[in-house]
Amino acid sequence: MTISPRDQEILAINQAMLESVAAGNWEKYSQVCSTEISCFEGESEGHLVEGHAFHRYYFDLASQSQSAPSPVNITMARPHLRWLSDDAVVVSYTRLTQTIHNGEPITTRCCETRIWQQSEGTWLQVHVHRS
Repeated sequence: MTISPRDQEILAINQAMLESVAAGNWEKYSQVCSTEISCFEGESEGHLVEGHAFHRYYFDLASQSQSAPSPVNITMARPHLRWLSDDAVVVSYTRLTQTIHNGEPITTRCCETRIWQQSEGTWLQVHVHRS
């Protein structure tokens, strides 16, 4: 299957965003998220959450941790892109996260849907649904 250049661009932006989460890099993460981002996630207990404050809490919490970070590898398995227009796309995939827990490698998974919208030439994440 051939991936178009615009699909490759969005997948690269999405991968960089995932890596910023794994690294706990709030600055990079917040640069690609709309200030009005909305989400449904396990941590939100089924409630729609809007804005940066909800996610910022987890980044701040991670930065206060005293332990050395474990190496992390994130894979978007079987990504699917649905273009809504030239400036809006839905990206769905299974996220596989590989890390070390108690000295043993483990892989966790979750299903994610992220909506990206281009505004003034910049792609911003505007909605996330993770389960």
